Amino acid sequence: MRKLLRLAALAALLWTTAVSPGINAETAASQPATIRLLVRGDDIGSCHAANLACIQAYREGIVRSVEVMVCCSWFPEAVQLLKENPDLDVGVHLTLTSEWESCKWGPLTHGASLVDPNGYFFPTTSQRKDFPPNTGFLQSKWKIEEVEKELRAQIERARTHIRQVSHLSAHMGTATCTPELSALVERLSKEYGLPLDAPMARRAGGLGGPKTTAAEKEAALIKILESLQPGLWLMVEHPGLDTPEMQALSHRGYENVAADRDGVTRALTSERAKRVIKERGIQLVSYADVYKK
Repeated sequence: MRKLLRLAALAALLWTTAVSPGINAETAASQPATIRLLVRGDDIGSCHAANLACIQAYREGIVRSVEVMVCCSWFPEAVQLLKENPDLDVGVHLTLTSEWESCKWGPLTHGASLVDPNGYFFPTTSQRKDFPPNTGFLQSKWKIEEVEKELRAQIERARTHIRQVSHLSAHMGTATCTPELSALVERLSKEYGLPLDAPMARRAGGLGGPKTTAAEKEAALIKILESLQPGLWLMVEHPGLDTPEMQALSHRGYENVAADRDGVTRALTSERAKRVIKERGIQLVSYADVYKK
């Protein structure tokens, strides 16, 4: 019976290796006995507060990968900060939407089908009932050739300015929200040698919604860390700071952005959380670590 169980475990290991690009047999073999956690901070480049918070969550906390928004106004500062932190892993956060009411960005290219009458990206992936009409990307009659040109421009600009780009992700999920778009991003992923997200990782859960306090977010993180089982886990959060700049960011249904994202930063830099990680022997990894050959 024990021999049969060992054979079954070996078969499962070989299957995992086969279906998970970038994970070799040696890496996969170490997974069953190890808890590996990839904590990702989204939206660096979107504003000054997000830039500072993402770096803080890395240098003082548990974030190991950040997702850069190339087409946003604070991208140049993000580039400089990432140069100063060369070991921080970076993903290109492919962007086709601009969600905030008082702060907007648009494409690097001249994709007329990708923008509203003011030249900005649409605020939502699909039209929401609680948003003004004609604000959904999917309803905008977008053209796939213009999407491809824009995503290529974002990838190439990121690679030009940031040495440690290792992967791709999709802001608000828009760039991969239909089979046609998903196929395009997968093709770009292969062409540029940048894996798309980490499909082999299980989601570790979140820190609570916008109405939870910083203390509640920290408690949620501690609970997650204490319950993780061996394997690879992914946590996606949005670090921020409670500053006047971020206090000005909002959209319908999400008005307390600064307080919410400041709470995320506090949780991700929590000394209690770091103690639990050390006590449980949790390995903090980046996308680059996951895909390392």
